[in-house]
Amino acid sequence: MTKEKNRTIASYLMHEYRLPRADTIHRIIDTLSPFERVLFWILTASLFFSAFVVFIQVNNATTTQIPIRGGSVKEGVIGAPRFINPLLALSDTDRDLTSLVYAGLTRPTSSGDLIPDLAERYSISEDGTEYRFTLRDDARFQDGVPVTADDIIFTLTTIQDPIIKSPRRADWDGVTVEKINDREVLFTLQRPYAPFLENTTIGILPRHIWANVSPQEFAFSNFNTQPIGSGPFALRKIAYDSSGIPTNYELRPFGNYTLGRPFINKLSVYFYSNEEELLRAYSRGEITSMSAVSSSVLRDYLSEDSELLQITLPRIFAIFFNQNKNRAFADKDVRRALETLIDKETIKNEVLAGYGTVIDSPIPPGAVVGQSVSLPIEKNSQERQEEARLILESAGWEFNEKLQQWSDGEEVLSFSIATANTPELKRAAQIAANMWAEAGISVKVTVFETGDLNQNIIRPRDYDALLFGEVVGRGLDLFAFWHSSQKDDPGLNIANYTNSTVDDLLTKARTISDKKERDKLYVQFEKEIISDAPAIFLYAPDFLYIVPTRLRGVDIDLVTTPSERFSEVYLWYTQTERIWNFFQ
Repeated sequence: MTKEKNRTIASYLMHEYRLPRADTIHRIIDTLSPFERVLFWILTASLFFSAFVVFIQVNNATTTQIPIRGGSVKEGVIGAPRFINPLLALSDTDRDLTSLVYAGLTRPTSSGDLIPDLAERYSISEDGTEYRFTLRDDARFQDGVPVTADDIIFTLTTIQDPIIKSPRRADWDGVTVEKINDREVLFTLQRPYAPFLENTTIGILPRHIWANVSPQEFAFSNFNTQPIGSGPFALRKIAYDSSGIPTNYELRPFGNYTLGRPFINKLSVYFYSNEEELLRAYSRGEITSMSAVSSSVLRDYLSEDSELLQITLPRIFAIFFNQNKNRAFADKDVRRALETLIDKETIKNEVLAGYGTVIDSPIPPGAVVGQSVSLPIEKNSQERQEEARLILESAGWEFNEKLQQWSDGEEVLSFSIATANTPELKRAAQIAANMWAEAGISVKVTVFETGDLNQNIIRPRDYDALLFGEVVGRGLDLFAFWHSSQKDDPGLNIANYTNSTVDDLLTKARTISDKKERDKLYVQFEKEIISDAPAIFLYAPDFLYIVPTRLRGVDIDLVTTPSERFSEVYLWYTQTERIWNFFQ
């Protein structure tokens, strides 16, 4: 039998070189013993597996995976749009859609830098008062009309028109613009202002569309909800409910976008009236990405198919003392004692579920080289109360054991704290009030709707203490928040803080373009603020964004506003292919 099998195999090997027929393979296999057949199939499987592995390795070594066009994103947001217009955008939804549809002379990157967008290049004069921009030859609006210097000038002059009431008007106060030619414009400032370049990210309006809209009708134009810009995505269609309220916008990539046609083939933005509706929509798969969700519930909605992005946000929250309203706050020792009683780490964890950073100054974490870093204070409630007691007693305050209250002989140490009607702020205010109450300091928390708080409480400075947030921004211009000239409305110095040294530092800092030199001034500024304790700085929250794991290219390190998550949306992708390296 063995001789016959050997002759069969030899006969095959001596035959002319060609692939064996199926019946030949079967005859060979039939001559094998059961053990040899098992061995044959094991070796055959090993051969094919090894060949497959080698193929994969060679393929990966000689090819590169690249993104290709296709796929879709379904984004959920809270609130319907009203002004998809860079000059009027107020809500987060307005700003989200504006950042998708419009483009500015410059555009922020995911790392926090600014790059030319509609502009090809720009230059700054030595004295820092002139900014010259040259537009790209291929800059186009989404209806095909070229972007020219006339559009830049129209946008700026419209912002400055008091009838328009643009919330961006203050950014351009005192700035003049001159047309050099169709592709060049020159901005002139009255004095050097280092963060000015940040203002040039504002979307440019198409003059040929808006020039026929009067200032009085500007806010009522249909183009505020049916926009035409020059950004990465263009509006394709709008879906409405039975009441005529938009339920979602479908956007398509703009093929002539200056920074490159986006890879995502369709981006739909769905609108919901509140967080509960947004979360329900996410649960049933109607949307695939969302933000503006309370940090306390986020973990319940994460899955293997989703990813949570924690993004640095230059926004700080603090309790500001109004020394003009409550006499006790004029005493720095009282302010120090009140801060001593606050366990910031507990507030961060309970309010933000840990998604944030404890702070001790008005400068967001990581914004300035050499700034102070808040370190956990390992003290329990009793130790904090004892330390605060010593501070107050040394300042002349006495504690009445019977009445369980502090007094300086003229008034009792008590006050109210005002804040906005949001879950996080209400919770933070109440936790702080409870910590003070444990030490015998009576505090009443008063909550207001955001509009009412701004108009009737903050603007007239009608509060003892205020728990509020400040968006510092990429340019880190703290002048409006802490310079003494900004104590009254419309200034934003809500602590009514006055310090001549701080005034000088802030005035000088906004004129210096060199970041290293500017940082040195801000470090000095920070030391003054920490020493004076005009507020209790609590935390800087992270911006939280849930995206599907299949969505790639969403590498975001820093945003100054939530809408900036779309700054590099043109680089996002869901589909890829491999190409040979020598084709790159």
